[in-house]
Amino acid sequence: MYRHLLKPLLDKLIALIGFIILSPLFVLATILLLFANHGKPFFFQPRPGKQGRIFRIIKFKTMNDAKDENGQLLPDAKRLTVVGSIVRKTSIDEIPQLLNVLIGDMSLIGPRPLLAEYLPLYNEHQRRRHEVRPGITGWAQVNGRNSISWEEKFELDLYYVDNMSLLLDVKILLMTVVNVFRGKGISQEGAATMEKFKGTPKQVA
Repeated sequence: MYRHLLKPLLDKLIALIGFIILSPLFVLATILLLFANHGKPFFFQPRPGKQGRIFRIIKFKTMNDAKDENGQLLPDAKRLTVVGSIVRKTSIDEIPQLLNVLIGDMSLIGPRPLLAEYLPLYNEHQRRRHEVRPGITGWAQVNGRNSISWEEKFELDLYYVDNMSLLLDVKILLMTVVNVFRGKGISQEGAATMEKFKGTPKQVA
């Protein structure tokens, strides 16, 4: 009952209330990033949702589009703006995703929606993370976020899929608030973002 009825209703109600409360911060961040990113405060990208269905995630754009002499984008760490760094560290960049929750593409809590290009790389076990709606925060996010390995992240995601409950969601929500204030697990060591997933090597018999 919680998974299929109560959780979706709570998602939309809390997302609406949260967006109203955070609207001043949303407007301020939009204005600052409008200048920092030359008129591009938002970042839209296709991501796989429940059952792998593709939707467009909405986030604040924390990196500019600076390129090298060959026209290639510079590394993430070099494109991360000062404003973007603050927005990311405080997790303000996640606020626009409340709109994704209101639309019904996402949940407040669930496995993070990863890049669509990863879909062919998942094994059958990892693909189970798409049995539920992706979330703004999740069990993997409060247990390391970008500072843990991909294998650890997938195991934490699947733990959530198999153990989803109101009690676990409340626990994740409280841990998220604590981690935001601590700035814990935002980036992988030595990088601005998590290293790309390249697939899990097959076990040799």
